[in-house]
Formats: sequence, C-alpha cells, structure tokens
Amino acid sequence: MRRVSKAAVVIGAACLPLPAVAGADKASTPGIAVIREGSTEKSSGAAANFTGTVQVEGRFQREAPARIGGATVTFAPGAHTAWHTHPLGQTLVVTRGYGYVQQWGQQAERFGSGDVVWIGPGIKHWHGAGPDEAMTHVALAEASNGKSVAWGELVSDAQYRQATRGQPR
Repeated sequence: MRRVSKAAVVIGAACLPLPAVAGADKASTPGIAVIREGSTEKSSGAAANFTGTVQVEGRFQREAPARIGGATVTFAPGAHTAWHTHPLGQTLVVTRGYGYVQQWGQQAERFGSGDVVWIGPGIKHWHGAGPDEAMTHVALAEASNGKSVAWGELVSDAQYRQATRGQPR
C-alpha cells in the first residue's frame, strides 16, 4: 500500500494535517491498512478551539465514501474544548483519567476511565479534563457534507469553575 499525501482533516476534535494511511504496513492487503502505534502525527489543540494544553493524535480519519473520523485526544489538568456541535453527534471513549461534559444550559456531568459519552446531533457542548487530573479520550464523529464539527466560543474560566466545582471525584 502506498503512502497518500497529507491532507487537512476535521476530526471532530481538531483540525490537523495527517497522512491518510500513515504507517500503513507495506504487507497490508488491498482494502486494509494497519496503522501502527506512534506512526501518526501529534498536534497541539488550536487555541481557538481549546483552553489549556491539549494533544491530538488523529488516527481514524478515512477518505470518502467513509464519513467516520476521530482522534485520540489528551487534555492536561483543566484543559477543555470550546463550545461546539457535531451534525451527526459524537462518541467519546474515555481511556484514562476523568473529565466533564456539559450541554449548554445544563449541569456538567463527570465521566472517567472506561466510560463512553454520547453527544447527540446538534447539541452545543464542551468536554475536557477535570481541574487536577489529565484525561484522554478517543473522539469519533461522522461528517455531514464534509463537516464533522462547528466550533463556537471558548468556555470562560467562570463557566469551567462553576461546572466542575463541588463535583464528586
């Protein structure tokens, strides 16, 4: 299998350049690509879309006709996304640490390692690490008309503090 040139891909959590089949084993069969651990690029989360230190490793983006895309996203303590929506929803598979997700106008909800979070289509929300522990999740979202995320305004420090204050750990 040959390497494909880099392309900008929206992965539902960030926008970063990725090889379409980075690290694909040359022995892979047609139609199957094995993407080796550590073979894809890591990128810092864009300041317009994230608060704090965020590392994004896109490993799940596929080309059309597939609509699924995703990344492994690691949030330092207190780091989180801006408010955003996904046209077809988003699934988060939490692999390490704990964090919070909040729908606009609702109370934040805590989640932890091993939890799966589903955010429905068009729901304005943010998610990220708790104030004192890093959190990693796999974020998956499908694209509609080539778009998998619509970014909004940053979550204010006051909104984040209020959402995470007094929550059980």
